[in-house]
Amino acid sequence: MDSEKILIGEAKFRNKRTAFGIKTDDLRRHVYVIGQTGTGKSTLEDTMAIYHIQNNRGVGIIDPHGEFAERLLDFVPKDRVDDVVYINPSDTDFPIAFNVMENVAFDFRHNVSSGLLSVFKKIWPDVWSARMEYILSNTLLALLEYPDSTLLSINRMLSDKDYRNVTVAGLQDPVVQAFWTNEFARYHDKFQIEAIAPIQNKVGQFTANPLIRNIIGQKKSKINLREIIDSGKILIIRLPVGLLGETNSQLLGGLLVTKIQQAAMSRIDIPESQRQDFCLIIDEFQNFATESFVKILAEARKYRLSLVMAHQYVEQVPEEISSAIFGNIGTHINFRIGPKDAEEIEPQFAPHLGVQDLINIPNFHFYIKMMIDGVTSSPFLASTLMPLAVPSPSYKEEIIKLSQLKYTTSKKDVETDIAEWLRPVDTSGLSNESSGSGVPGFAQASGVLFEATCDSCKKVVRVPFKPDPSRPVYCKDCLKKVQRLKELKKSEPGLLEKVLGKETRATERSEETQKPRSFRGQRTEKDSSGRRITDLIPEITSSVKREERPGLSDILKDIISTKSKNETKINDEAGEQTQIKNQDSLKSQE
Repeated sequence: MDSEKILIGEAKFRNKRTAFGIKTDDLRRHVYVIGQTGTGKSTLEDTMAIYHIQNNRGVGIIDPHGEFAERLLDFVPKDRVDDVVYINPSDTDFPIAFNVMENVAFDFRHNVSSGLLSVFKKIWPDVWSARMEYILSNTLLALLEYPDSTLLSINRMLSDKDYRNVTVAGLQDPVVQAFWTNEFARYHDKFQIEAIAPIQNKVGQFTANPLIRNIIGQKKSKINLREIIDSGKILIIRLPVGLLGETNSQLLGGLLVTKIQQAAMSRIDIPESQRQDFCLIIDEFQNFATESFVKILAEARKYRLSLVMAHQYVEQVPEEISSAIFGNIGTHINFRIGPKDAEEIEPQFAPHLGVQDLINIPNFHFYIKMMIDGVTSSPFLASTLMPLAVPSPSYKEEIIKLSQLKYTTSKKDVETDIAEWLRPVDTSGLSNESSGSGVPGFAQASGVLFEATCDSCKKVVRVPFKPDPSRPVYCKDCLKKVQRLKELKKSEPGLLEKVLGKETRATERSEETQKPRSFRGQRTEKDSSGRRITDLIPEITSSVKREERPGLSDILKDIISTKSKNETKINDEAGEQTQIKNQDSLKSQE
């Protein structure tokens, strides 16, 4: 197996064009491919991928365009149809079931957390900070311990106090638990909001997108990447930037690469000789090249994970990753590149090739400096093999349907599960009960609504959060009034307390005791001088007008009108109940 060659191209040998390939053991030291668009990189990737597929070898392809992935489906032979795992996030009716946080062993939690942070850091470079990384790291480490956590849990952990308390209560890592109980819990409200706002904002951008949310929000993965690698299956990942958007494509690709890395490294539990080789071909790899790539390049070989990385020009990749590539790559393939890149690449081919050699390569030709039996060869010129004709019959449609059946969940079921997950958690088992806040943003995005009664007008409404009996709920109209009332309270603080009767409760209680029993309970709200609230409207109106804010007088009239109607209804009901009691009392005396 180690001596088996994977076809790459053909070269001139003794005046004859001869096909050549790279041995399996040399492939484990990885392959780096660079070249301008249209020079033949895709043809080379086609050749290597198809060879793996048709020779019962394990291979994975990450394609940010879409055409490469779809083309490969046509070349899957009948006896390997069941081996294919086809991931197509653009199929919104059947989102792939993929939870990067599921079943992570304790020893690998920091690796997964670090990989996820690298992905986030890559797609949010402009807002990344040490504080953001610190809080997000502790959030991820806590959630990796909590059952059924997903990436949707990040914002809920930060904003839902009940959910956070339940999660923290079960933590085994004392350092992570100490962060939440001794540090985060003591943040002042203002500081806490400032600290978590950037995380909520950025995480919320992709969790609010149904396409992404329905993939990363599923608790149970149907894709077992460890089993795919161990069994030598065919993993085809289609991440078209045009359909998904650049950030979403990078996010999903980065998450999958992180999970593949974790799956490969988890093979530490079996002897190296029993680890089956798996080749991962990544087109436009700069889209998914995070800081964790440095670790993959350095350690993947012993876990039998081989990388083939292709892209267009050097500046697409951060310098740290470029240095790791040139320091760890076994085979370097160079299609035509620009003058600036040629100056960067020339030292890799010196003294055999110069800048002019690298910028004047014909299409579908390349210079290759190949690893042969662990030794780097001198560079030589080669060409790609002719593209293969699409075989007949093709099992493409059968593969797509089979993967849909085995590895996806219906959109309706996913959204139902997410809506259920958004319900408030049970905190009855906690020693210190705390009142957490809901997460309306999540609920609104998922479409889940709950019935409630407006505390002001008693109208039945539907709201995007589960009502809390200890907190008021308002319909849209009454909510506007309440918000305006708060505005009025700020501008006329003394007057509003007076109007709403906060200073008159003692007076009302004394007046109530002086009434005959048959009339008690029929209360009319008055100010401290004994005047009815409605009598105060002219005074309020004139006061507001003096401040040149005439609209607020109408607001207050509306509020008082609603309040008076509700009080009248309550007083009428109370009066009826009192009269019934008096009649019953008279009957008993007779």
